[in-house]
Amino acid sequence: MGEVILKTNDLTVDFKVRKNIFGKADRLSAVQNVNIEIKKGEIYGLVGESGCGKTTLANAILGFVPITSGSIECFGHTINAKTKASEWKDVRRHMQTVFQDPYSSLNTRFKVWEIISEPLYIAGERNEKLLRDRAASLVEKVGLSLADLDRYVFEFSGGQRQRIAIARALISDAELIICDEPTSALDVSVHSQICNLLLDLREEFELTYLFISHNLSLIKHITDHMAVMYLGEVMECGATEKIFENPACPYTEALMSAILEVNPKKKRERIILSGEARSPINPPDLCRFANRCPKACEFCQTSPLPPFAKLSEDHMARCHLNYK
Repeated sequence: MGEVILKTNDLTVDFKVRKNIFGKADRLSAVQNVNIEIKKGEIYGLVGESGCGKTTLANAILGFVPITSGSIECFGHTINAKTKASEWKDVRRHMQTVFQDPYSSLNTRFKVWEIISEPLYIAGERNEKLLRDRAASLVEKVGLSLADLDRYVFEFSGGQRQRIAIARALISDAELIICDEPTSALDVSVHSQICNLLLDLREEFELTYLFISHNLSLIKHITDHMAVMYLGEVMECGATEKIFENPACPYTEALMSAILEVNPKKKRERIILSGEARSPINPPDLCRFANRCPKACEFCQTSPLPPFAKLSEDHMARCHLNYK
C-alpha cells in the first residue's frame, strides 16, 4: 500500500433539528470525532448497522453535507467547515461515487454513453465525439458492449445498470471511488460479479476504494482495513484480518456473531443485542453503545468513552473493557 491519500481529523457532522421549548435548536449527532486513514491502492471498509453514520461520513468526505468541525486532508488540500466551494470543486475531481441503487441513481431518459460521460460534461467538456469516445473506451471494461452505448438505461437489469454506474465513476480518472453498498440493491446472483469487477478495475486503474457495507462477509473478503461505526462514532478500526481474528469491542463481536459459519464443526454463539439505541439527538458524553452492551458495567453507563486503545500494530478499539 502507498501513502495516505485521505485522512479525517476529529470529523464531526451535526444537523440542527426541531427547537426545544427554550427556542434552542436540538443537535442531531450524525458523525462524531471520526479519525480514519485511507492509503493509496487499498480498499477501506465502513461497517455498522443502518443509521450508524456510514453514508453521512462518506457524504461529508464528498462535500454533500456540511462539516460541523474537524477536517479532511486529501489530495493536497485540508478541508474544513470554512472551505470555499472552489476548493471543494478541486478536491471532488479526485473522487467519484457508486451509489447503492442503480435504479434511482441513473437517469432513464439518457443513453448509456451520455450517462457514462456525464462527469466530463459537468466538468465543462462539450465535444460530443470526445465524450462518446471516452465512454466507448470504458464500456467493455465493465462487461458491456459497444452496441450498448446507444441503448437507454431502462433496457438493462440491475447488475448491468451498476456496471454503467461504475463506468461513470471511472471516466474522470478519479483516484478514490466511494462505493456505498454497491451490491445491496442487486440480485444475490450478481453480487460476486460486481465485486470481482471492482477488484479487477482496482488493479487495472490503480484505484482506491472506500467501501460501505453492512455485509461483514463481503468486508472480510475484499477490504484491507476497516472501521466499525455505531451511532456516528468509530468503535474499532484497523487491519481487517486482525479485527476479524480478535474483535475487541462488544459491538463488533455482536456484528460478527451474525456471520454464517460455513464449517459445520465450528460453532459461533449468536449475540442478540437487547434494548433500543440511544437517541442521536443531544446525546450524552458517554459510550453510545453502553445501554445495549452485554458486557457493560456501571462504569460504562456513567463515564465518557475513553480514547482508542492500541491493541496491536494496526488495530485499535475504543472501549472501557480494553483498559481493565
